[in-house]
Amino acid sequence: MGESLLPKRFYRSRTQCMIAGVCGGIAEFFHLDPTWIRLLFVLALFFGGSSILVYGVLWFIVPKHPDVLRIAKSDQ
Repeated sequence: MGESLLPKRFYRSRTQCMIAGVCGGIAEFFHLDPTWIRLLFVLALFFGGSSILVYGVLWFIVPKHPDVLRIAKSDQ
């Protein structure tokens, strides 16, 4: 009960973004605070340096969350 019939999708966030919305999108997907995800990316940068590469790849591959208002207006 209460589950959506639509599959859960991973998007870059339009509301919780500082650079590209990747960390905000991850946070929205897992129902977490975006600050924790950003801290994990920064810590990964200091302890391995691959977080910049991962962030860049996600920025390029993951689509921006669709603007629901714009879609609803175009359907009318």
